[in-house]
Amino acid sequence: MPVTLIARIKAKQGCEGQLEEAFRDMIKKVRAAEPGCQAYILHRANDDATQFVWYETYSDQAAFDNHRKTEHMKEMGGRIANLLDGRPQLEMLTEVDRK
Repeated sequence: MPVTLIARIKAKQGCEGQLEEAFRDMIKKVRAAEPGCQAYILHRANDDATQFVWYETYSDQAAFDNHRKTEHMKEMGGRIANLLDGRPQLEMLTEVDRK
C-alpha cells in the first residue's frame, strides 16, 4: 500500500535560498537512487517565501523506511539543520484509493 509524507518546513529568514538549493540537490539524488519513490515534489508557499512543503509518495512503508536511511538523507539533515526555523511538521498518510 503506498504511503505519502507531507512535510512543512520553515526556513530561517534570509536562509530561504540556501534551503531551496539543498532541497533541489536532494531531489536529484532521490530521483536517481530510490526506485520506490513515486513522487518527490517540493512546493513553496505563495504567501511566505520561508515556507516549504514536500509531497512525497512511496510504493510502500519499506520504500519510505529505506529513504530515511539513505546516506543522502543523512547528509541533508546535517546540511539544513542551521537553516530551519523550528522543527518540520510531518504528516504521514496511507493511500486508500487512486483513480
